[in-house]
Amino acid sequence: MLNQLEKIEKRFAEIDQQMAAPEVASDIKRLQALAQERASIAEVVAKYREYKATTKSLEETRAMLGDGLDEEMTALVKQEIASLESKLDNLRKELKVALIPRDPNDEKDIIMEIRAGVGGDEAALFAADLFRMYTRYAQSKGWKVDLISANQSGIGGFKEIISEIKGKGAYSRFKYESGVHRVQRVPITEASGRIHTSTATVAVLPKAEEVDISINPDDLRIDIFHAGSAGGQNVNKVATAVRITHLPTGMVVTCQDERSQLQNKLKALSVLRSRILDIEQRKQEEKITQERRAQVGTADRAEKIRTYNFPQDRMTDHRIGLTLHNLPRILEGELDQLIDSIVTTFQSRQLAEMVA
Repeated sequence: MLNQLEKIEKRFAEIDQQMAAPEVASDIKRLQALAQERASIAEVVAKYREYKATTKSLEETRAMLGDGLDEEMTALVKQEIASLESKLDNLRKELKVALIPRDPNDEKDIIMEIRAGVGGDEAALFAADLFRMYTRYAQSKGWKVDLISANQSGIGGFKEIISEIKGKGAYSRFKYESGVHRVQRVPITEASGRIHTSTATVAVLPKAEEVDISINPDDLRIDIFHAGSAGGQNVNKVATAVRITHLPTGMVVTCQDERSQLQNKLKALSVLRSRILDIEQRKQEEKITQERRAQVGTADRAEKIRTYNFPQDRMTDHRIGLTLHNLPRILEGELDQLIDSIVTTFQSRQLAEMVA
């Protein structure tokens, strides 16, 4: 670990030298690339320098014990040694976490797709609950939620709802939400009071930019039609809704939320790019062993990840064995405790793998 940190600190110094060179200062693209690289390692370097300074202080303080100190001073020195040892231990742990390979998508905006699964109308209502929960959480972070498309059910739920969440670090917080979510409760339509089990699926995709995925226009079939409400009636007189079919993969994306045909097209293309990027990344992940994929939390989305049990007022995340209570607060978007626990667990698994 220390050898790797030395290399990072050396690279940090090299970047500073390069950025100070006149030929680099006049090259905006190169300067921006260096500044971005510098920013990505600055925190690690600062912490490593603190680690080295603490190590030096500990060595100097330990050396004081051999200077013929009286009992009172010896006790004070030993107390300082214990404090420095504790600080050094914490810094080692923080540096190990800092050296975990960073997901290049962590800072990106996301495309979130929520679909009703098993359970009919109750599943659609649960999908609506999940959308509201994630929207509230995003708003608490100051992030913007834009609706891309929605297919409503007859009683206020969603068969499918796709949205874009814009905010720095959105993907890093939402990426572990992909999978099957299960709810156990008495539906509002159930007269006998029986508990039903329903599901909804969540897919979280890092928003792909044009530089990430290039789409050949010849691979697209674009259809324009009138936007329709849940009841099938046209909501405007001008055809603005857009349906894009990606011919090589057969993927279809529809967007009708905006009044402008161009805006709907741009949103649909954004979803399409993100889906294609996700497919490409999954192909790369297939080259990694099953054990590795389990460690980094990229298991199949078909796997049930979480249960929301209303009679017992609990939420259980099956991947990390965590159970939390007070479902109403969780569904209001109070997700930090849950997400922090998931992130910490997966980081610990990655660290264990790195050591192995």
